[in-house]
Formats: sequence, C-alpha cells, structure tokens
Amino acid sequence: MKKISKYENKNVLVLGAGKSGTNAAKLLVKLGAKVLLSDSKPLNQITDKNELEKIGVDVIGGKQSVQLFKDNQFDLVVKNPGIPYDTPIVEKAKELGLPIIVEVELASEINSAELIGVTGSNGKTTTTTMISKMLNMERDNGKSHVAGNIGIPASTVTEKASKDDDVVMELSSFMLLGITELHPHIAVLTNIFSNHLDYHKTRKNYVDAKMRITMNQNSDDFFVVNFDSEEWRKLSERSKAQVVPFSRKGISQAGSYEKDGKLYFKDEYIMDANEIKIPGEQNVENALAAIAVAKIKHRSNAAIKHVLTTFGGVRHRVQYVLTSDGRKVYNDSKATDIEATQMALRGFNEPVVLLAGGLDRGYKFDKLVPDLKKHVHSIVLFGETKNLLEDAAKKAGVKNIKLVDNLDEAVPVAYNFSHPGDIVLLSPANASWDQFSTFEVRGDQFIKDIEKITGKKEEQ
Repeated sequence: MKKISKYENKNVLVLGAGKSGTNAAKLLVKLGAKVLLSDSKPLNQITDKNELEKIGVDVIGGKQSVQLFKDNQFDLVVKNPGIPYDTPIVEKAKELGLPIIVEVELASEINSAELIGVTGSNGKTTTTTMISKMLNMERDNGKSHVAGNIGIPASTVTEKASKDDDVVMELSSFMLLGITELHPHIAVLTNIFSNHLDYHKTRKNYVDAKMRITMNQNSDDFFVVNFDSEEWRKLSERSKAQVVPFSRKGISQAGSYEKDGKLYFKDEYIMDANEIKIPGEQNVENALAAIAVAKIKHRSNAAIKHVLTTFGGVRHRVQYVLTSDGRKVYNDSKATDIEATQMALRGFNEPVVLLAGGLDRGYKFDKLVPDLKKHVHSIVLFGETKNLLEDAAKKAGVKNIKLVDNLDEAVPVAYNFSHPGDIVLLSPANASWDQFSTFEVRGDQFIKDIEKITGKKEEQ
C-alpha cells in the first residue's frame, strides 16, 4: 500500500453503504479524512453502521437529500458506481464543483502492485479470473489478486497488495465514469454491445465510458482488445498504449487468435480450442484475451493450457451445476443482457430448456429469435419481461412456452419440459432487480430450487 497524504483532514461525503462505499469510508479514515456516509436505506438497515461509527464515520440513513451540502462543507464525494449522475444529490455536488470519484479510483491511488484492468459488455468476470489464475502460475514471488466489479472491493485488495503482486481489476462502465487517474499497465476490452442505456442514455456515452479504461495509458502500456468487430478495431485507435489484438475469427494474427480450431499467440501454437473446459464461443474469446495478457507477462504455454483445461468457470457465468437423469443443469444468472444469453445458447450443441426474464429496461428481444429457434425447444418465462420474451419465443417457433410469476415456479416447469440429453439453462437476458437484489441471489436461488427437485447437490 502506498502512503498518501492528500486526504488528511479532508471532509468526504460517501454516497452508498454497499461494499464499495463501506470500504471506501474505512480506507478514507485510515488516510486521515473526516467521513460522512449517507445511504438511502433506513439507519437500522445499514449493516456496518456500528463498525463505521466506532472508527469515527458519521452515518446517515434515509432519503439522500441535497440538504447535506447546506449542513456540511465537503472537499470530495465518493459515490456508489450505481448511483446515476443525474440524481439530485450528485447534481448538487457537480454544481458545487466537487470532485466525484468511485471506490476503485481511491483504491488505485494506494496501489503498489501492477494493475491490470478488464472491461467489456460480456466476459469480464471470466476473463479476469482466467488472467489471475494464469498470473499465479510460475511465480517466484508475489501473488495475483482479483478485485473490483467481480465482487471484491478494490480498496481491500490494494491495501494489502505489494509491489511484487498483480491486481486484476474488473471495471464496469459505472466504475469507469468515476475514475480520474486510474492507470492500468495492461487494459483489456472484451467486447462492447448496447448495455445499461437506462443509465448512460446513449450508446455513445456507454462506449465512451468503457474506453476510459485506456485514457491514462501511454506507450509503455498495453491495450488488449477484441478485433472481431470493425467498431472495436476503430476504438483501439483511441489508445496511446501498444495495441495487442485478439480474434476468435482470426482477423488479426498480431496477438492471440483462433485458426482451424487451434489457439495461437502470434505464430506460436498454444492449444486446441475444444480443450477449454468451459463451453461456448464466448469462452474462446475470453481465453484469447487472457492468453494475450499471460504472454505479455511471460507465462509459458504449459501454464496457460493448464489453467484453460482445468478452470470450470465462474459462479453464475454458464456455471455447470449438476447432472440429473441425463439432464445437465447450468446457471448463467450473470446473463443480464440479450448478448450474454445469445453467447450462452451458442455454447451448447444439445437441445436447451431455457429459463429467462427479469427487469424491463425498455427493449424487445427480436435479436434473440434466431438463437431461440436454433437451440431452444422449451422456454419458461418470469419477471417483468416475460410477455416480451414470449413474443420472441413465438416468432422463433419454440415448441413449449410457459409464463409463470417467479423463478421458484419456473424451475420445476422447466425441469418437467426437459428430457435426457437436454440442457436446463438459466440465462435470463435481463437484470435481476425486479425480483432479486442481485444476479448472485437469483443464481443461488436457482441452484437451491434445482437441488430440491433433483435431490442432488451442486457439483463443485
């Protein structure tokens, strides 16, 4: 951890008492700041309230009001990444000219380790995990840590990380909007689709937010970017770093790529694509991104292959759960957009019974029709978007379509639709917030329901 003095005796407002806000507040106190933490939840629902107050943090619960700025003089605002910039309290901070950052920016300021940042619409968590596992191979000293949007507050990691370590940080578009000086030595862009437009308003804003991952890089750094789209190739031209492409379609052979079912780095054969343990074209892309980083960091082909042939996937990301009566069950609760569900479906050659639905963000599902038609024989729909998904399923000619109120009702219906040799797949194509607090809670509930029906336990 670097010792910094910029926050000594500063008055800091932290907005949001989730993991990032709570840990930001704790770190700021250690750095000598005076901290007020505000959350929209009632005071008695703020889990870490007592612990925070013991170390000197003032904690306020209830509606977040601009009155805070009348009652207090702040030098800085650290906000939860999920709080939009057009909420009144953030608008007021902007009006007052206050710096507004997020917890990952604060974490990067004390970071002594080499920083590797990973962003993209899909594949961030799997790619982050693959990279970290590869970097933990063949080390003489130090360790690779994962942090950020993967569910581990970055400040708790960088506080302990040494100069011999690597920190592989998953960065969402929300997080990247709140950085100023965060500077990854290696930045990775897995892909960009049209996500979170309810937050970013336009696709351009979303793309610009993603590209902030490379804004502080220079010619000594590396930008690993998917070259399988002309748009993404164009975006790479914005970076001042050395561009290292990866391509599942073999469009560029200047970095990592797939050709005739084999994976290469430049002209060097690594392994066959079908040896990757987790299924799907998307995981070939994730593997290629990880390979590029591992080769930049001088890992051997043997180390890379060991990770890719043994890594069984990240929880809630096309995660294999169990097999029952010839049916394989997968949990892909992290599929919070159409593209993620498309990629999940394309990873299977077997017939699929799909469970889908969730928060209505105002878009239709016609893009999903070809994949439903090709892969899905039965579909069970729940949540706010179930009727919209029903329209897509009818257009695709899905044989069995059933609408239910919630996931608990969906699971037994889906299992009854399935036959030996089928895949039972939760891949919602929607965010979870209409019925669940997080996609993790949704995925865990799916696993519990499957275990109850089958009488089997999740396979680790």
